[in-house]
Amino acid sequence: MTSEFILRLIGMVVLALAGGRLGLEIAVPPMTPEISALTLGLVGALTGLILTPYFTTRPARRIRDTIRQMPAEVLLTSIVGLIFGLIIAALVAVPFGYLPSPLGQWVPSIVALIAAYVSITIFAYRAPDVFRVGNELFRGGPRVLPAVVTSSATDIEVLLDTSVIIDGRVLDISRTGFLFGRLVIPRFVLAELQHIADSGDAIRRNRGRRGLEILEELQRDSKAPVAIVEMDVEGARGVDDKLVALAKKTGSPLMTNDYNLNRVAELQGVRVLNINELANAVKALYLPNEKIAIRVIAEGREPNQGVGYLEDGTMVVVEDGKRYMDRTVEVTVTRMIQTAAGKMYFARPEDDQRK
Repeated sequence: MTSEFILRLIGMVVLALAGGRLGLEIAVPPMTPEISALTLGLVGALTGLILTPYFTTRPARRIRDTIRQMPAEVLLTSIVGLIFGLIIAALVAVPFGYLPSPLGQWVPSIVALIAAYVSITIFAYRAPDVFRVGNELFRGGPRVLPAVVTSSATDIEVLLDTSVIIDGRVLDISRTGFLFGRLVIPRFVLAELQHIADSGDAIRRNRGRRGLEILEELQRDSKAPVAIVEMDVEGARGVDDKLVALAKKTGSPLMTNDYNLNRVAELQGVRVLNINELANAVKALYLPNEKIAIRVIAEGREPNQGVGYLEDGTMVVVEDGKRYMDRTVEVTVTRMIQTAAGKMYFARPEDDQRK
């Protein structure tokens, strides 16, 4: 028997008794007091059975989820703001209490609610500044601990989407220790992985199973903590929509390799960590006149061009390199261009340089 069901029963009994009592008092002919009490008692019982959770367990559950997802510094400053607001309300309650009735009874309470709400909102939104000012006051100088002002490494949560899990490179990055904070996989992302793994299409099925294997290795080998959480977003239908809404709600960055999701998230103000952009950023940079060894494996678009690839996948176009097909040749870099897919080098064989 769940707590929600118990509260439904309690609400049903309480409102049934209240309805019966009210029916006895307002009964008018030709309705007898007994019939009036029975009618309103049944209405009260039905109302209590249906509506009790909306005033008890469900608001409490939403408050609990909000507090659980709230960063520690925001929670602490909200409590400080509440205390500050109540102090202000207590100071102004005395003069407002002298107002003529009923203003003297209601105004102090309304002022207390407004002061508490405004103080909590201000302190929560300016949490980093509050910590910075408090640090300067109590330490006697502007020395600020970054982990306190922003949030500690373990407080940072990075949401992972399906594409980045299936890609697998997040596992290698997490093993190096470059990822800080907690890697969070919402339950609906795991459900999508399971759905892909059960697909009738062999390619999709293999991708889904690879994603589940990567997730298992992440939980076992990652230096950053990994958590599968029961987070969901009401009103969002697709997995991508839920991820963007959840990232906006929690203020967490979103890690993805999906180009469309990347663009949609950035347009909505969500910070995106794209592993493809990271890979392009850390590729080795060769300057003009540097020599590298490259294996020519394909023909280029222009006549007599050859194409090879570096170990990180960077394309190298070798002028007059067609004759070196399926051979490794030493080339000199002539120029580099940046494309949407990353860097691309142009080079000439060393043999041509000597002529």
